Amino acid sequence: MREAFGAVFDVEPGYLNTASIGVPPRHVADAVAASHERWRRGQDTSSTFNEVVETSREAFGRLVGVPAASVACGATVSQFASLVAQALPAGSKVFVDPGEFTSVSLPFVAAGHRVVATVDECDLVAVSVVQSADGTIADLEGLRAAGKPVLLDVSQAAGWMPLSLAWADFVVGVAYKWLMAPRGAAWMAVRPDRMDFLRPLAANWYSTGENYGTELVLRSDARRFDLSPTWFSHVGAAVALPWVATLDLDAVRAHCVSLTDRLLTGLGLPARGSAIVSVDAPPVPGVVSSVRAGRTRFACHLYNTVEDVDRVLEALG
Repeated sequence: MREAFGAVFDVEPGYLNTASIGVPPRHVADAVAASHERWRRGQDTSSTFNEVVETSREAFGRLVGVPAASVACGATVSQFASLVAQALPAGSKVFVDPGEFTSVSLPFVAAGHRVVATVDECDLVAVSVVQSADGTIADLEGLRAAGKPVLLDVSQAAGWMPLSLAWADFVVGVAYKWLMAPRGAAWMAVRPDRMDFLRPLAANWYSTGENYGTELVLRSDARRFDLSPTWFSHVGAAVALPWVATLDLDAVRAHCVSLTDRLLTGLGLPARGSAIVSVDAPPVPGVVSSVRAGRTRFACHLYNTVEDVDRVLEALG
């Protein structure tokens, strides 16, 4: 058991893999377990889950700096990136980072758009705020100044990094990493003036409010792009995200970065100021990490301690 930022975690020592799967605080895991128990006893209806969906929607908006009316609920980043990709004119030019995660890049390739090498020549920028493979942090001020339409993926940023992204055209992110909720929930913030740019390709009963019929009457806000929610994922998200939104995220960032920078400097490498780092070394026994792009990736979140980092340093030193 560990206590951090006012919550209790049952994470084992040596877990440095939040960039793959975040570990929930006990109160989030308990909420999901209680929901499963209600399910087993037949105590819920579909409408039971409406409140948790709206709670997670609003909390995601707070974490990225937009109102709930601008946030759509779905299941994956690739689903939302595909919505943007299919809305672009045929043959559009899209800039993606060369090392970008495929959930961001491939929807644009699959839609037949051209991937270009510079922001100057593109029609849209699609990048992660923090890169999955090595923790590189995007130059958000530079992107904003460039004036190009932009899709930002906050999956590896929201939860440890303060964000204020109301200026971005589209902001997507998932629940199960730094936000410490179950996999199966994702969100997209759509700037109000870009709402009519997108088409609701997966229109459904949840995005319209109609259970039967063939008349397409969409909701007036970003809910028109909702998927029917994955219930238990939103049960966890409705507890985890509001809690994260109350934290001092500057303090969370400082905590995470102090640990990853300690790891890097202990290996004789320069500090990088990111909660995710990758090193040219084999995985360490007794430490849960991951391998990305041929390098071992370590990720430190609010439940990690110096003890976790020193396990790595002792093994690699």
